[in-house]
Amino acid sequence: MPRHRTVAAPAATGTRRRVRAAAPAAAGGNGSTARIVDAVTTAIVERRLMPGTKLAEQPIAALFGVSRTVVRQALNQLSRDRLVRLEPARGAFVATPSVDEARQVFEVRAMLETALVRRLCASVSDAQLAALRAHLRAEREAVARTDVPGRTRLLADFHVLLAQLLGNAVLADLLADLLRRSSLISLMYQSAHSAEHSQAEHADIVDALARRDARAAVRLMGQHLHSVEHNLRLHPRVPDLAAALQPAPA
Repeated sequence: MPRHRTVAAPAATGTRRRVRAAAPAAAGGNGSTARIVDAVTTAIVERRLMPGTKLAEQPIAALFGVSRTVVRQALNQLSRDRLVRLEPARGAFVATPSVDEARQVFEVRAMLETALVRRLCASVSDAQLAALRAHLRAEREAVARTDVPGRTRLLADFHVLLAQLLGNAVLADLLADLLRRSSLISLMYQSAHSAEHSQAEHADIVDALARRDARAAVRLMGQHLHSVEHNLRLHPRVPDLAAALQPAPA
């Protein structure tokens, strides 16, 4: 069972700003509500807040210097974003996605992101490719210094950046939502997929875009998402009862 704890303090300003760009739903609320939504979202994306964690209203209110009403508004927003689960008489908890939901999220991502790179191949500019390569450098640096929160955020932001370069704000918002849910899924099912492998696959996708090779870009994106999903433990091994009850050797 995950150890329950209250949400961590807000991340540094720069990190909050980047996550806010990937979490547009928070922008519609007042400033205090948005700050709490951003902080919880950042903590989930950066894998500091685990599925099943209880989000107690009073400690969060004290941490942010707001009323419990404001905290409740933020938790309701996060519940609509499917990042938080609200339980009557028990309170709010970080969501725990099911296996079926995990598979559905990756199925939708594959449909959207393969179409995305096909479209981008036809329009990507040299300046946009330079922006993608700058992002890849940031990914490599974060991986090299074992900056787990930083590399997790950057590896997710790569996919949103592709949609932003296409100029489709609706698609970018939709992908941001799916990526936040993917972060929870990775936490829940303990992804064994290495950051180094993901980063290398991102570089291959950008190389295909640079060649304007739509077929390769689609294939590489599909393989990348399949690889990430495959390395999630969505197929838990059913233990053999006899083996489980067999006394351990002396």
